[in-house]
Amino acid sequence: MNLEYIAHSAFALDISGKTVLIDPFITQNPLANYDWKNCKISDILVTHGHGDHLGNAIEIAKDSKAVISAVFELANYCSRFGVKTNGVGLGAKINYDWGSAWFVPASHSSSTPDGVYAGCPAGIILNVNGTKIYHAGDTSLSSEMSLIKEVYKPQVALLPIGGQYTMGVDEAAIACKLLGVEKVVPMHYNTFPAISADAKVFKYKAETYGIEAVIMNPGDKIVL
Repeated sequence: MNLEYIAHSAFALDISGKTVLIDPFITQNPLANYDWKNCKISDILVTHGHGDHLGNAIEIAKDSKAVISAVFELANYCSRFGVKTNGVGLGAKINYDWGSAWFVPASHSSSTPDGVYAGCPAGIILNVNGTKIYHAGDTSLSSEMSLIKEVYKPQVALLPIGGQYTMGVDEAAIACKLLGVEKVVPMHYNTFPAISADAKVFKYKAETYGIEAVIMNPGDKIVL
């Protein structure tokens, strides 16, 4: 399985020839250069409704016939545009032919770019052949992360570090410790001036807890 960093909080998972997208904010993203038209996209997972996370999900779903999985209210919003959706509640699990995903709480807010209430924000834990990846979405540091460690036991975390709208570098490093992961990838930073952060400082702080921190540039891929 390959994990590709598109940019911001957008990732692509290549799983046995199929592509799963998470928070595909692409065409309005100044750092992204990703061509979804040449991928076999089966599913799109969205953590919440803000434009820098919902992004191009609806457009991509129309082009690829992929299914959008999101919290119930956001899934209903997407379905108005004629795309297939999977609506889910927090704490629930969805099974796919490539694995499974749990939607878990995130401490943030959620509305669509046109101001529609989009339900609760979420983090997403993917299980692909026993490898568990926690995409935190937009969130603050939270005691929920200790429970995520206890119940779901993720090995890899994708964590926001940009501050202003999410936790920053210091809090994200503590989140690594609470989650007990083996590897962490910082995200949601340096896309805009308001979320400027030094990923190298985050890497140093995470590694003081014995956690491997991988700084990915847009377009980079790692094997999980």
